[in-house]
Amino acid sequence: MPSSTKSSDTTIQTFSGHTPPRLKLAQLPTPLQLLDRLSKHIGGPKIWVKRDDLTGSVLSGNKVRKLEFNLAQAIAEDCDTIISCGGLQSNHCRATALLCAQLGLKCHLILRGSETPFPDGNLLLNHLAGAEISYYPAAQYQRELDDILVHVQSTYQKQNKKAFIIPTGASDAIGVWGYVEACAELKQDFIEHGISPSHIICATGSGGTQAGLSAGVQRYGIDAKVWGVNVCDDEAWFLNKVKCDLKDWEQRYQTGINLDALSVNVIDGYVGAGYAQAGPEIFNCITDVARGEGIVLDPVYTGKAFYGMLDQLKKGRFGDTGDIVFVHTGGVFGVFPQRDNFNFN
Repeated sequence: MPSSTKSSDTTIQTFSGHTPPRLKLAQLPTPLQLLDRLSKHIGGPKIWVKRDDLTGSVLSGNKVRKLEFNLAQAIAEDCDTIISCGGLQSNHCRATALLCAQLGLKCHLILRGSETPFPDGNLLLNHLAGAEISYYPAAQYQRELDDILVHVQSTYQKQNKKAFIIPTGASDAIGVWGYVEACAELKQDFIEHGISPSHIICATGSGGTQAGLSAGVQRYGIDAKVWGVNVCDDEAWFLNKVKCDLKDWEQRYQTGINLDALSVNVIDGYVGAGYAQAGPEIFNCITDVARGEGIVLDPVYTGKAFYGMLDQLKKGRFGDTGDIVFVHTGGVFGVFPQRDNFNFN
């Protein structure tokens, strides 16, 4: 059974066994919503959306579930500074910056790209939250990220500060817990709605959400196949990344889960020109879903994944009947910097 302790005026939930400490930061449970009109229009299985875009207001999205564990670990280790990284419009970095402000922690973000005089979207919110930001050109960032993170951490150590590094997307052994535990919530959702979905689909960009779901369905006895629609890199990269995260998770926490029995599945082919680069079909899909169901997707993650899911649904991958669940991982603030790509004519 969980118990609670106090640290820095923040309630930390701890568990018996090998699970890590956890903060209560997300607005949970999030709704499971049936897209009735879209389902009828397309035909085939009914489409449900797990509304993790509603985990908070400016904190919205999947990253908050993972950060409940990463930030709890940082506080448990008496850290006063958080270092993390991502692209200029990283949802993870925005959530990290705002949660650090909420928890009274210093936040230092290592961002891929160039500083802009007029920040927008997630980058604007990073500034509002008071995060310290260091910018690196894409090539240097990709080549030297690990060294940069360690260097920044050592700089804080020389200032008698204790810094905790959270990797891209909080996708590591600690962050895996976010969507392992989300599966307990999904199981209750399915009971309440009287459904037994055969497929759960999410966008996968750093692999952590997919890893957590893949382990969580086994941990909580959900008979569904988890699919990640990759929004960057390729299928082989994500098969390796998810399996590595799960191996690290099991080695660290010794949960006893059978990793060999886990199914890791990637739907490739919808990356487009690259990360954060979407074609007109994605923007049209975002517009159609917003107008038809009142749900806003984004062009970096959920727009690509939702479009890929619909395309595969039409091609018969998910069968002709039953229910499928799309995990909406948020990203609304990524819409604004790409406003010029929408065509409302």
